[in-house]
Amino acid sequence: MILYHYYEKSTGPLRSISDLSDEEAEKVLQRIKTEKPDIFLSKRPDDYVQKRRRFEGILRNEFIKMGGQPERTTPHYFVVEKCPFFEKWYENTAWITVDTDELDMSQVTFTYGDSHPTFSGNTKDGKEYRNRLYNFEEIQEIIKKYGLPQIWNPDFKYGPECYVEVQVWTDRGLEKRLKEE
Repeated sequence: MILYHYYEKSTGPLRSISDLSDEEAEKVLQRIKTEKPDIFLSKRPDDYVQKRRRFEGILRNEFIKMGGQPERTTPHYFVVEKCPFFEKWYENTAWITVDTDELDMSQVTFTYGDSHPTFSGNTKDGKEYRNRLYNFEEIQEIIKKYGLPQIWNPDFKYGPECYVEVQVWTDRGLEKRLKEE
């Protein structure tokens, strides 16, 4: 399975506001809103950092409940396979790929859709993949059953999911890509 990580070309890959203090993260978001008001990332709500921290806490706790031992406080984010939706997120979008064969899959989790709406409780449609974190074997079954959301729901017409989010809880297997920073 090929995982994609999308990023702003001028910034480099695998740089996350989650690795910053709240104050620094807020400054980065403000700078994006001011300097690049037309890109998707500039449309984040004012309480985005708080919400992101909350959902990352949920992801981490769910991973630990599954028996996971995260090596990072917050994950690196990827998506399963190519997703055109992300090509609009940045001014100069770039991406890196990693094959799951290169990763310790005991350090990788998945949500069917973005983790924020997946765990928000706002979507009450009874779908089995709401409020669920998956390991590699489990997500393969879900993808087999439902397909990739970017294929059947690229414009959010049928719900909040338009990709499978991947959380990588380690730097191992990403060393060469981290050097690209």
